[in-house]
Formats: sequence, structure tokens, C-alpha cells
Amino acid sequence: HGFIHMPKNLILASGSEIRQTLLRNANVPFRIEKARIDEDMIKHALLAEETAPREIADTLAEMKALKVSQKFPDDLVIGCDQVLDLGGKLLSKPESLDEARAQLLELRNQRHMLLSAAVICEGGKPIWRHIGQVRLRMRDFSDDFLEGYLDRNWPGIAHSVGGYKLEEEGVRLFSRIEGDYFNVLGLPLMELLAYLTIRGDLQK
Repeated sequence: HGFIHMPKNLILASGSEIRQTLLRNANVPFRIEKARIDEDMIKHALLAEETAPREIADTLAEMKALKVSQKFPDDLVIGCDQVLDLGGKLLSKPESLDEARAQLLELRNQRHMLLSAAVICEGGKPIWRHIGQVRLRMRDFSDDFLEGYLDRNWPGIAHSVGGYKLEEEGVRLFSRIEGDYFNVLGLPLMELLAYLTIRGDLQK
């Protein structure tokens, strides 16, 4: 007789509002268990070893998923991380208004990449991973626009790598975006849904 796959409970190991919203909007049932890891310390250690930005995103996503998976081995745990790669240099979330300004000046009139990593763990082991990438180009915006933008959007953009949210006014900083919009928002949603559907955890 055919093996019937019992759908597993899904856990999102992330406190990110936007990732939660994306899954909720897609009608994917899940619960949240935030992974307690020292992201900054791990990131600094990896940067000291000259680890590439995409590897850093993948490693952090896996560590978050593993941490929660060890506590809930019977569930599927999704860990996510997003980094910004500017010609091989990693940009992180701006700590201050001045840092947000500095990042945006560095990105102005340049191309950069957003790398959105997701790893699924089960029973304390990774069983699936994907890194979505998006190429973006910022326009040559004026200093006046930048100051007004920072006034209107700080501190909301403090949680966003590169100091922008594309779903908000940040879209006005750009001249071109190539890639999947969900990856911009921090979750390779299409690939994740496809995997869960093939497994039988979501309805075919």
C-alpha cells in the first residue's frame, strides 16, 4: 500500500514581519520560533575568514534553522538570511541614520546584489537550501532627495539591509531590478513553495 505523507508542521525561525506576511498571504500554515544566535558575532568571524557574502547568508540561514530544529526535531524549520553584496563587499543593516546615509551614498549609481538564503532543517539536519539572487541598480538620485528620504523613512529602514524597503518609498532609489521580487523581500518563496508541495506538506 502507498505511503501517505503526513504533512509536517512548519516553523519559521525568524522574527521578520515581512517573511511572516509572505507566508501568511500564501496561506501556508506555520508558527514562529525565533532562533537565538549571535548573528553579528558569526558574521564578523566569517568576514574575518574572507567568506563570500552568499556563503555568509547560507551559513546564517542554516544556523538559525538548526538551532530551532534541535528543539523541535519532528517539525520542518525554515531559517532565512539576506545579505547585500556590493562587488563582493557585504553590507549589513544600518545601525544609525549616518550609517544608512553612508550606505546609500555608496550604493548610489551602482549595481548591487541581494542574496536571500533559506534552509529547511528536519531532525536537526539540513534537508533543503536555496539562495535567491536579485540584481539591482540604484539611480543617481540627488542629495536633496536622499535627505528627504532619510527624514521620512528612518527609523523604519533600520531593519533593512542597504537602508531601503522596496515595498515602500525605497523603490524610488532604483532604476532597474532584475530577479524575483520575493527574493528582494527576503524569502525565496517560489522555490520554497515548490519544495513543500513536491514533498506533500502543501497541497498539490
